Amino acid sequence: MLRNPLRLRHLPQIRLGNSHFNFRSFFRIWGRQGGGRIRIIFALTLLLLTGSCRSPQLGAQITVNIAADGKTREVNVQDGSTVSQAFQAAGIVPGESDQSEPPLYTVLSNGDSVTLKRIKEEFETEQIVIPFEKQVVRNESLPEGQTRLVQAGVNGLQEVTYRRILEDGVETSKTAVKTVVLNDALPEIVMVGAQASFTPLNIPGNLVYLSSGNAWIMEGSTANRRVIVSTGDLDGRIFKLSPNGEYLIFTRKSKKPASQEINTLWVVRVGNTEPKPIWLQAYNVVHFAEWIPGTNSVAYSTVEPRAAAPGWQANNDLYRVSITGGGPRKMLDANSGGVYGWWGMSFAYSADGRLAYARPDQIGLVDQDGGYLKPLLDIAPLNTHSDWAWVPPLAWGSDGKSLFFVSHAPAPAPITNEESPYFDLAATSFENRATVPLVQEAGMFAYPSASEARLSGKERTYQIAYLQSIFLEASDTSRYRLMVMDRDGSNRRALFPPADAGGIEPQTPAWAPEPLDGQTGDFVAVVYQGNLWLIDSGSGAAYQVTGDGLITSIDWK
Repeated sequence: MLRNPLRLRHLPQIRLGNSHFNFRSFFRIWGRQGGGRIRIIFALTLLLLTGSCRSPQLGAQITVNIAADGKTREVNVQDGSTVSQAFQAAGIVPGESDQSEPPLYTVLSNGDSVTLKRIKEEFETEQIVIPFEKQVVRNESLPEGQTRLVQAGVNGLQEVTYRRILEDGVETSKTAVKTVVLNDALPEIVMVGAQASFTPLNIPGNLVYLSSGNAWIMEGSTANRRVIVSTGDLDGRIFKLSPNGEYLIFTRKSKKPASQEINTLWVVRVGNTEPKPIWLQAYNVVHFAEWIPGTNSVAYSTVEPRAAAPGWQANNDLYRVSITGGGPRKMLDANSGGVYGWWGMSFAYSADGRLAYARPDQIGLVDQDGGYLKPLLDIAPLNTHSDWAWVPPLAWGSDGKSLFFVSHAPAPAPITNEESPYFDLAATSFENRATVPLVQEAGMFAYPSASEARLSGKERTYQIAYLQSIFLEASDTSRYRLMVMDRDGSNRRALFPPADAGGIEPQTPAWAPEPLDGQTGDFVAVVYQGNLWLIDSGSGAAYQVTGDGLITSIDWK
């Protein structure tokens, strides 16, 4: 018998599965077999633990509330069901984009609430008017205060596709995902008279200039001016007259993002009363486009747009295209372009049609029939430590016998050749194959330019205009002075601006195509402080032609 205060009659019966367990009977039997108090306590603990681990009873139901599609309903599901099973029991099918709160995998308890948001994605297209811009162009050919409408403004049209997100039929977001320009807007261009008091000058040939994104021409006199391209989007990368001064090639900013297309190449006949630009089926022309002498064709080089600086990767190729029709034809395959070739090569035509090239580490000639390069001289490439590269400026002599270029000169040790801040102006003769320095420390942007050849006795001579850096060891940021010398480097003198005035920005000087009676030399045209100036290369007399400060490029043929 058990001798303890535990009263067996107070022990309950418990249900295990489909049977009952009687504690009193169990302990009477176990006690007779010699068990003690510890054995009884151990057995009692074991039975309680076994009872607590039993599985839920099958068939137990719970009730949950489901709010969906504008209704709230009660649904009975088995205990332990998930949100997904509750939706299935209610006959609700969630879409792929629908949102459930709580999530579909959540196990529910009695009385829980579930909300289903119906998410719908829609696309809609809308046409939007692009308002035209108004451009005011100062024109010194009009009297002060007068205005003239050059181009009437026209609104453009674009098609925008939106992505709309609706939650239970209510719009929660609207995002533009695609924009297509159906019609470009044309700016309204109004000329405003800004007549200056500068004395008109007689000039030979045609002098074109770029002002506020528009192309202008002066014919016969600096007072005789008219606009030839008024689109307002010329970027100035290419701005070249044909050798006879009849046509102008130029580049326009692309309507596409710069990462897709930088610009496009066009031509216009400058003599027409109402000039109409023609696209030459060329685009992404950054460094070079020039007329091929003796033809109606233009040669050009291309780049590939890039999002990273400088905004392109040069192809270092060459194409030619006729202005009379037909598509572009390749002259030179794309190539690496040597050291720093990602920036791009430059080229220059002689009067007889030979083509020279320059790249950061070399100058030479292009075999236009074979489509390959013939190096003439290696150049120490300049390490700019930046996102631009220096390319030696080139210019042919008027007789085609010499090629003038800027060379990267060495510096005293310990400065390396690639770090040298010195640049000389030199020339290579094709008669004796000699290369001679003409001007030491001219500057990296000396930009030589040859005048038209004149008969002097039995020989045809010409002059070279170039730029001289004011700060010799910082020619990359320095301003310059216009210089002139004979073709052999002799008789060198400064022309413009005066020594007590600020210098001019780097540019290629433009020579007049013919001399004028009464002049000791030929006119040289430059842009100074945004205005056009003409300088007599003989006397050094300088004449300001414009005063609006808007000119960025010039050419003269």
